[in-house]
Amino acid sequence: MKNPGTAAVLSLIIPGVGQIYNGAIWRGIFWLIITPGFWIGTGGLLGWVCHLISAWTAYNYAQKRISDSN
Repeated sequence: MKNPGTAAVLSLIIPGVGQIYNGAIWRGIFWLIITPGFWIGTGGLLGWVCHLISAWTAYNYAQKRISDSN
């Protein structure tokens, strides 16, 4: 069982790592590619949004897996 808080913090540090921690490898790779693209492509305006969405989705995915196992 994965800790949702750990998944969120990992994705806050490096987007996508929280998803990989959860076992969602393809989701993690997606965020690893998309987030830097938004940071660079928008001059930082939308990069932080992708960063936060990555952490939020990692947290929710881990939380859902916990509730599904109970």
